[in-house]
Amino acid sequence: MIYIAVVVAYVVLLLGISFHKSRSVKSADDFMVAGRNVPVYMLVATLVCTWVGSGSLFGTAGLTFRTGFSAVWFSVGAWVGILVVYMIAARVRRIAQYTLTDLLEKRYSPVAKLLGTITIIIAYLVIAGYQFKGGGRFIAILSDGSISPETGMLIAAALIIGFTVLAGMVSIVSIDIFNGSIMLLAMLLALPIAIVSNGGVTEVLNSISQAEAQHLTVFGGNDFFWVAGIIMPTFLLLLSESSIYQKFSSASTEKGAKRAVLGMFFGVILVELLMIAIALVGFGIYADDPRFFLADGSLNRGMAEEVILRIGYEQLPALVGALLLAAGAAILISTGNTFLIVTSTNVTRDIFQAYFLQNARPRQVVWIQRACIIVIGILAFLLMSQFQTILEMALVSYTMIGASLAPALMAAFFWKRVTRSAGVASIAAGMLTVLGIVFLNFLFKGNPEGGQVLGIHFPIDMDYISLPAVMVSTVTLIIVSLLTAKPQKEDWAGFIES
Repeated sequence: MIYIAVVVAYVVLLLGISFHKSRSVKSADDFMVAGRNVPVYMLVATLVCTWVGSGSLFGTAGLTFRTGFSAVWFSVGAWVGILVVYMIAARVRRIAQYTLTDLLEKRYSPVAKLLGTITIIIAYLVIAGYQFKGGGRFIAILSDGSISPETGMLIAAALIIGFTVLAGMVSIVSIDIFNGSIMLLAMLLALPIAIVSNGGVTEVLNSISQAEAQHLTVFGGNDFFWVAGIIMPTFLLLLSESSIYQKFSSASTEKGAKRAVLGMFFGVILVELLMIAIALVGFGIYADDPRFFLADGSLNRGMAEEVILRIGYEQLPALVGALLLAAGAAILISTGNTFLIVTSTNVTRDIFQAYFLQNARPRQVVWIQRACIIVIGILAFLLMSQFQTILEMALVSYTMIGASLAPALMAAFFWKRVTRSAGVASIAAGMLTVLGIVFLNFLFKGNPEGGQVLGIHFPIDMDYISLPAVMVSTVTLIIVSLLTAKPQKEDWAGFIES
């Protein structure tokens, strides 16, 4: 009962903060970018909470259970990406647009903006959807199975959509201070207690080693291509994460945006290492638990993704376990909020305001965006049925955004020679490659022997989906740039400092 009481009390607290903040929303700037007046400490918290979502709580945890410490490579891609973003954070704030697609339009063309918008909408529907899926599993565990994961998904979707509709970005940056604090505190307490309650460090390491010795190695018995395939989605996503760029535009100053990225770097490393360590301890605890394996002895990947929450509910003292579960709720709510607000901002600005409601008043824009949040949330909920695991959804969505947008976006900030046509072609090539792979995987999924297309065997393991997609997008960018006329200085001025 204490688990439910703590989590419900925490959610009610967040709801109260969101309701209070909703009264301060007067304009589209307030709703979309929190009035461009967010201090550094709040920006750090909301950036960390944006990144650490269900993809980490479930996806990284499941990958750790499956491959051991080598799952750290999934996180390393993001860490490197943050350092690259650090170099351009001040420039993004100086350009001061609302969305990442505004940057694409400014550097390339309205067509690039439209393609970028379509890419983000598709990918973020998947990301928002797996927050709902993770929320369903979370509620099922919290209720000890009395609420099914399917019903839990409905409840989670309603809560997350409701939070976002209330106050938009103002609400998100306000509650993320609480979310970030409880997330960090819960994991710092959970890891040592889980280790001590299971015999100490030596005993836990022995349990892991006896079950699967490779789980304690850096590569986990995997080859270079697996490591590259796992690093690339998070690296590319971080470079082209629209919600992060939108939050840069919320910063009060250029310097503040840059300092916030540095804070994000250390915060994300700490939280993700704690998550990996807790999941690895969980493998030592549950390596012989039949719930985590299928009838044929293979890993139940869906169950493996629940390992961190299972530790909180089954292995820790009640108060600490309740705190860890409250942290899980914080992760789900914060990330779900962010991806709904960013997707709805793209739809509102890049479609409705651009083509249908150019003269809409500020209050009308806010209500249009609120309506978009509800519609997008419903679509995200319906999309969940197409995927089996949260990690699979994460890899597809990360690659969709990263392979489509990252090459063109990074070229805008670092390569004067990139042309408008090349940016458009690169975005289209990356998006179509990912959609093509997902379609062919779906087409051949039921065939035991798979199928061959252009000499490639399908279905492709989703661990590797990023490699062909980013290769096609990057090669397209380079070739089209070199074959088209050199851009004028005014094309890259502002993006690249002379």
